[in-house]
Amino acid sequence: MCSTDDPDIARIAADMRCPVIQRPKELAEDATPMKLVIEHAVSSLELPQGYRPEVAVLLQPTSPLRTSRDIDCAVQMLIDFKADSVVSVSPVPGHFHPDWQFRLSADNSLSLWGGEPLSEIVPRRQDLTSSYTRNGAVYAFRVANILESGSIYGRRCLGYVMNAEDSVNIDAEIDFILAERRITELKNTSVAEANH
Repeated sequence: MCSTDDPDIARIAADMRCPVIQRPKELAEDATPMKLVIEHAVSSLELPQGYRPEVAVLLQPTSPLRTSRDIDCAVQMLIDFKADSVVSVSPVPGHFHPDWQFRLSADNSLSLWGGEPLSEIVPRRQDLTSSYTRNGAVYAFRVANILESGSIYGRRCLGYVMNAEDSVNIDAEIDFILAERRITELKNTSVAEANH
């Protein structure tokens, strides 16, 4: 289902046989919490049709590289492991690892992000514990969580790991360029494989 306040997006979704939920303008602002959008979508199903899904999957349009396999795997994890939610994540490159981040004090003194002195920094990238970041591609969750607690995460949230190349989350023009480049690479690979 497509939740939108934009008539052009609604028309395109309808042309692709995707049911459209007309989102009120106040739920389509830059600062609108996704929780309110999800609650509106669920109530739009529940009120006229008396239907409340047990599981929902949030697919944000800023993550165009996720695949149907990513969605299926996240939902399967949710079911198989009896989780409250599954969130797609991607590995954090070593130079962005939390143990290698710093704070800068008013006098420009550096300390580790957690407040430890620099002498306690992990010296080699290879010795860092793996860390992950949300990539925005897939959020699979039990609907009761958000209706009861206001959170899609619940108590038991699992991470579905996607590779970095398919984890582009479009927040700036450079992200759009990277997504276009990756889509072109994937198309070229598909064409090359079909020709062999």
